[in-house]
Amino acid sequence: MQYWEPGTLYSAGSVIEYEGHRYKIIQPHTSQSDWAPNLTPALWGRMDDHDGGEYQQQHHGGQQYGGQQQFGGQQHGGHHGHSDSEKHHSEGHGEDRPIGGGLLAGAALLAGGYAAFKGHEKNEEEKKAQTWALQNWIHDAEARTAQFRQYGPRSPATWILNHGKNIPQGAIAVGQEHSWTLYICRAFYEGFSNRDAHGLLEVGKASDAFQKGGVIGFKHDEIHVDTYEILVGDINGLRWVDASGRLDVSGLGFRPVEGGREADGTPLYIAEAPHKGAVHPGKASEKLDGAYIPYDGGETNVKSYRVLCYA
Repeated sequence: MQYWEPGTLYSAGSVIEYEGHRYKIIQPHTSQSDWAPNLTPALWGRMDDHDGGEYQQQHHGGQQYGGQQQFGGQQHGGHHGHSDSEKHHSEGHGEDRPIGGGLLAGAALLAGGYAAFKGHEKNEEEKKAQTWALQNWIHDAEARTAQFRQYGPRSPATWILNHGKNIPQGAIAVGQEHSWTLYICRAFYEGFSNRDAHGLLEVGKASDAFQKGGVIGFKHDEIHVDTYEILVGDINGLRWVDASGRLDVSGLGFRPVEGGREADGTPLYIAEAPHKGAVHPGKASEKLDGAYIPYDGGETNVKSYRVLCYA
């Protein structure tokens, strides 16, 4: 059995062992020290430890981004009230998630309001990989949310699962647009890289004024989502740092808060950028030529922006 190691190219069909469990590749990639299999469900699916079968649901309380466990967040500001879909369902996931071949019957429900799977464009393996990546994101988001509600803040910033237009207490506000407040969100989205289908975790904005609550940008499109994660926390433990053009992470002087990842594994960081008289949440990375914000049906590139970092 091959043991997982950072700095290794893992291709389609790879099976490895990590911390006593076996994992099967979902998305081919070159491993990094902070991309351990139990922390990257979009890259690895845990296999059944008993019979050597297909993927098994991964249970872990949080996902590590940039070396910090993302669990906590101070309760302050924002709107009050939670929708039923925010509640963590701690029982029955093992029964909901079949071991073996085939797609999860409820995949479309898990996907919420985003773009439907383009099944006619994929083979069965691509469909399964996409479904598992989506499921793992949902279950990990639920686990983070449950930890946050049970134990309270353990970090200045935490991603928690949200649905629709009800903005949770403690959501980090970025700016005002007209009469509504803009918050930071991220959502899983089905993206394509050449012939391969990958799950993307894209950064965007949320507001109770939006059609579905959340908006992300992808390939110059503005995509409305009703199932997303929203960033809650204590702004006193964070700071906005000036940047421009392609992001130089080492030049920030502070560790940026990671928001998501592109299909090729490139980290996406949380940006705020001025546009049309307002400050909008968006994304920045070492590959993008500035910050990209979802706006008016597309994405707008802003060269000078600020990146959210730990203080």
